[in-house]
Amino acid sequence: MAPRRSVLYLPGANERALDKAKTLPADALILDLEDAVSPDAKESARERVHAAAASGDYGEREVAIRINGIDTEWHDADLRAAAQAGPAAVVVPKVDSARDVMTIERALELNGAPGHTTIWAMLETPVAMLHAEEIAAASDRLSVLVIGTNDLAKELHAEPAAGRAPLVAGLSLSLLAARAAGKQILDGVYNDVQDLAGFEAEATQARQFGFDGKTLVHPGQIEPCNRVFAPSDEAIAHARKVIDAFEAARAKGDAVVTVDGRMVENLHVTEAQRILDLSDAIAAK
Repeated sequence: MAPRRSVLYLPGANERALDKAKTLPADALILDLEDAVSPDAKESARERVHAAAASGDYGEREVAIRINGIDTEWHDADLRAAAQAGPAAVVVPKVDSARDVMTIERALELNGAPGHTTIWAMLETPVAMLHAEEIAAASDRLSVLVIGTNDLAKELHAEPAAGRAPLVAGLSLSLLAARAAGKQILDGVYNDVQDLAGFEAEATQARQFGFDGKTLVHPGQIEPCNRVFAPSDEAIAHARKVIDAFEAARAKGDAVVTVDGRMVENLHVTEAQRILDLSDAIAAK
């Protein structure tokens, strides 16, 4: 599975930003037609994003298009253009139900989207959090959940707090849903682009929670994000040690395996292999 540590939003109306992104070390790019584009620039941005996504100029970076929401006047035209451009994914804001996912899936098929174009569903409301499990399981074409923390905080009337305490319940429900359905999940954005220490602390929290990566609003956030969500040298070494010890014990017929004084079970081996697979995928980029 492709690593999605750093996923950078790019304003679809800004040709310079779209061009600069061809050299940025982000794992994935979201070419944005929604929040980053004013109403009077929606049509020109759609044409620019369509051309960029179809160009093949972004190398190994995964390219997604964020369209406008289902309830907006721009949605249908955005979705048609995105389907024809054939990006890696279509990012759909404010998905609140399994029905929303199935509606998008049918529309992509009707508009000729290639099979590799998946759905990334944005969960941004209390309703979405309470229905996260059914959303995540609604379609095999849905591959990623993306948390919209700014909108969620607004809907909750939440105030900024240490450790994002008001959002933890929603983040946890979404994580449970993603893992139950076998999907990847991305944390929301960090708004203060000057505060890299604060960004890194929040990214570390997200990794500890279990997120696969984080959405970004500025190129300066890419490096710390890639570093935080990549396995450390220590984690890689420990993973190899766990697998080697388990295989050696199994070859000898030993029933109990320990590494550094701790018992090792199948679940630890599975997690160790996941860490090594992620490290290999990052190295192969």
